[in-house]
Amino acid sequence: MKTILSIAGSDTSAGAGIQQDIKTITSLGHYAVTVPTALTAQNTMGVTMVMPVPDEMLRAQLDAIFSDISVAAVKIGMIPNEQAAHIIVDSISQLDVPVVCDPVMISTSGTQLMTDGCIEYIKQNLFPLCALVTPNIPEAQRLAGAEHEELDSIGRYLTDHYHCAFLLKGGHATGNIMRDILYECDGSTHEYCSERIDSHNLHGTGCTLSSAIATLLATGLPLPDAVKGAKAVIDKGIAQGRNLHIGKGNGPLWLF
Repeated sequence: MKTILSIAGSDTSAGAGIQQDIKTITSLGHYAVTVPTALTAQNTMGVTMVMPVPDEMLRAQLDAIFSDISVAAVKIGMIPNEQAAHIIVDSISQLDVPVVCDPVMISTSGTQLMTDGCIEYIKQNLFPLCALVTPNIPEAQRLAGAEHEELDSIGRYLTDHYHCAFLLKGGHATGNIMRDILYECDGSTHEYCSERIDSHNLHGTGCTLSSAIATLLATGLPLPDAVKGAKAVIDKGIAQGRNLHIGKGNGPLWLF
């Protein structure tokens, strides 16, 4: 059994953030430890308030983990501000384990979850420490800049510029086929296609995917295989969760 660290925001509805990371890692038979970066007040209808964890507490949480527990991989989700990003980068910079970053910039309901200064900082300082970054299409466009419009141009630019692999998630695209593309540092690409599953319960798909990839990387799987396995987790979670009735809006996946 491997121990996986989730550094992410807390979700009161438990459909995303550290709560969903715990469920995902547990469903794969491994152990989750957590460092919350922010408290959110949210439900299936959206986010109503965000409160970043104080800097001193964030650092103390990270120190508590690393002084006692050996982690096999790290998943990073919501980073609310630049100072939090500094603390996280400082804490993980000496690790020799896979780090997967899900750059959570804007919630599904439209709430900005990461400041512009924080985005710029993680691009230059966090991404080079990562094995993989998993932006959706709008996030990838924001990271690459306006001069890169085509999806392939965006993927290759990000990988070359930040010296880590990028998985561009196609869930925001239209059509019945979900198409994600993995861009690796050696120039190779891997495409993952699956049929779109009709469901109103899609809260936390990005958290589930990134934490599943981190977990599978911790077991020693190569990155393309870890992504393939994590995609299977997502498909299962969407299929099993589509008939759940939790809340009035965008409900969670179900992994068990």
